[in-house]
Amino acid sequence: MKTLLRTLVLSLGFVPLVACSAPAADASAAKPAEVKKAFEARFPNRPVQSVTPTPVAGIYEVVVQGKQIVYTDAKADYLFVGDLIDTQKRESLTEKKMAELSKVAFSSLPLNDAFKEVRGNGARKLAVFSDPDCPFCHKLENESLAKLDNVTIYTFLFPLTSLHPDAMHKSQLVWCSKDRTAAWTGWMRGGKKLSGSADCATPIERNLALGEKLGINGTPALIFANGQMVPGAIDKDEIEKLLNAK
Repeated sequence: MKTLLRTLVLSLGFVPLVACSAPAADASAAKPAEVKKAFEARFPNRPVQSVTPTPVAGIYEVVVQGKQIVYTDAKADYLFVGDLIDTQKRESLTEKKMAELSKVAFSSLPLNDAFKEVRGNGARKLAVFSDPDCPFCHKLENESLAKLDNVTIYTFLFPLTSLHPDAMHKSQLVWCSKDRTAAWTGWMRGGKKLSGSADCATPIERNLALGEKLGINGTPALIFANGQMVPGAIDKDEIEKLLNAK
C-alpha cells in the first residue's frame, strides 16, 4: 500500500510539495532555533524535539513529542503532514527519518518488566509489546512467533484499554500467574481461559509509560536486537530477517 501511494504521489507531479517549495526570500536563512520558537508559539501544546532543514528551500522538518514528523515554513505559517520524497533517489525521507527515530537501544529495555520465552539456544533476542485482546497480537503469536526457534522473546504486557476494556484484567492475570509464559501462550495460542488472582504488583503501568516514551501507539510492536522497531503482525520470514540483521 505504501509503495502504491508513493507511486501515485509521484505520478501526480508531487503538486503539494511543489507548492510549498516557494518560500519568502529570507525563509531559507532561518535558524532551527528560530523555527522551533515560531512553531511552539503556534502550537504551545506540542513540544518540539528537533528542527532540521530539508533539501527543499525554506521547508523544515519538525519532530514533535510522540515522534511525529511534520513540515513547516520558517514562520510556521504553513504546515503539512505526509511523505517528503526524494524523486531522484526514489526514497521517502520521511520513512528514513521515522526509522531513525524508532531505533531503540535494546540494552536499555527494562527486561525485568517483561516475561520471557526461550526457544532452542535462545541466542536471538526479540521484545514484543502486546495486548491480550488484540486480534493482530493473536495473529502474530499464532502465525509468526509460535514458529520461531533459537530465540528469546520478551513480552511486555501493553493493554490498550480504550479498545479492549478487559485487556488490563487479562494482563494482570497473566503477570500474576505462577508460569507467566504458559498462561500467555495458553491464552494467545490456544484460547485457554485465564484464571487465578490478579491482585499482585505488576509492571503494566510502567510498560504503558515506556511505550508512550518509545512512540508505541498500537499493538503488536516488535523491537529487535539491532534497535529496529516494527509495528504490526508481520510474517515469520520478515521476523527471521530482522532477527538476523546486524
